[in-house]
Amino acid sequence: MGFESILVLVLVFVVLLALRVPIAFSIGLATLATILLNVDSIPAVTTIAQRMATSLDSFTLLAIPFFILAGQLMNQGGIAKKLIDFAKVLVGMLPGGLAYVNVIAAMLFGAISGSAVAAASAIGGIMAPQMKKEGYEPEFGAAINITSSTTGLLIPPSNVLIVYSLASGGVSIAALFLAGYLPGIIVGLGLMLTAGYVAFRRKYKIAERVPLKTALFRFFDAIPSLFLIFVVIGGIIAGIFTATEAAAIAVLYALVLSFIYKEINLQKLPGVLLDSAKTTSIVMLLIATSVAMSWVLSFENIPQAISEGLLATVDNGIAILLIINMILLFVGAFMDITPAILIFTPIFLPVAMELGIDPVHFGIIIVFNLTVGLCTPPVGTILFVGCSVADVPITKVIKPLLPMFIVMLVSLVLITFIPELSLFLPRLFGY
Repeated sequence: MGFESILVLVLVFVVLLALRVPIAFSIGLATLATILLNVDSIPAVTTIAQRMATSLDSFTLLAIPFFILAGQLMNQGGIAKKLIDFAKVLVGMLPGGLAYVNVIAAMLFGAISGSAVAAASAIGGIMAPQMKKEGYEPEFGAAINITSSTTGLLIPPSNVLIVYSLASGGVSIAALFLAGYLPGIIVGLGLMLTAGYVAFRRKYKIAERVPLKTALFRFFDAIPSLFLIFVVIGGIIAGIFTATEAAAIAVLYALVLSFIYKEINLQKLPGVLLDSAKTTSIVMLLIATSVAMSWVLSFENIPQAISEGLLATVDNGIAILLIINMILLFVGAFMDITPAILIFTPIFLPVAMELGIDPVHFGIIIVFNLTVGLCTPPVGTILFVGCSVADVPITKVIKPLLPMFIVMLVSLVLITFIPELSLFLPRLFGY
C-alpha cells in the first residue's frame, strides 16, 4: 500500500509540474489522488480541505504575512539604498568593492526583511546599474546578487525557519534564529572571497575612498535601519515578545521609517499592501497544500518506511547525511523551499534524530540545502529575479554562478559536519 501511494503521489505531482500547473495546485491534486486510493471521494476531499484549513490556524504562522509586509515596506521604503551606502563605507574602496557591497547589503537587507526574493530585487535593482557603470560584467553582478541574497534565509528573521519550526513540531524559533547567524555569515564571507578573487583577476576598478564626513553621515543615516535587527531579534531572544509579535513590530517600524525617508506615502501604501497580500496568499496556499501532503504521507506511514529503510540500508552516519544532502539539493532544484521544508522535514528529521543530530542543527542543514535550489534552474526563484533585475539571460549567468555554487557547497559541508557552527549561539544564550 505504501509503495502504491508514493508511486501515485510522485507520478501525479511530476506530470502536473511538467504540464506547468502551479506548484501549490500540483501538490494539492497529487495529495488528493493519493488519498483516493484508500478513502472514498467525499471523505477524501473533506479530509484534505480540513487539513488545509487547520494547518493555517496557527499563531506562529501569523508572523509570515507580517514579515512579508515588512519586507515590502523595506523594499520600497528606501532602506535598501541606506544599507548599500553603509556597505560602501565599509568595503567600497577594496578591489572588487562593489561586489563586496552587494554581498554585505544583501546580508543586511535579508537580516532585516527575512526575504531572499526581496533582497535580490531591492539590492540587485540598485547595484546592477552601478556595477555595470563601473565596468563589471552584468552576468557577474547578477551571480553575486543571486547567491548573496540566499543569506537572508539563514540570517534571522527568516520566514523559512519559522516554517521549519512548524514542520518539526515546535523547535524553538529563537534557537533557530540564533543558529542561522554563523552559517549565514560563513556563506557571505565565502562569496566575498570568491568575488574578490574574480575582481582581482579581472582588474575591476577600485572605488575612491569615501571622505570621513560622508562616511560618518552614511553610518548614522543607516543606524535606524540597522536598529531594526536588534529590536526584532533582541526582543525574541530576551523573551520580550514572540516571533509573531516581533514581525508586527517590524511592520510598524518599517512603516514609520519609510514615511520618514519619504519613499512611501499614503497614496503608495495601498499598492504595498496589495503586493504583500498577493505574496502572502501564494505562500499560505503552498503551506496549506504542503501540510496536507505531509499528513497523507504520515497516514500512509511513508516517512517511517523511508526512515527505517535508510537506517537499515546504510549504517554510517556520515553516509546518511550525505545522502540526505544530495536528495535535498535535488529536491531544491525542482520545488519551492516552503513546500519542500513542510514535506521533507517529517521524513528526514526522525532519521537525523536517530543519528543524534540536534533538530536545531538539522533545521539549518535542510534550509541551507534548499536555498541552493533557489539559485538553480528550472524552478530557481532568486535566479529568475536576479536575472530580471540585472536584465541578463539565465544562460549567461550560469558560468559565473559556478564558483559561487562551489563556495555554497563547501559551506554546506562545513555546516553539516561541524554542528557547533549552528549550535554555538543557541547554547550561549541558553537555548
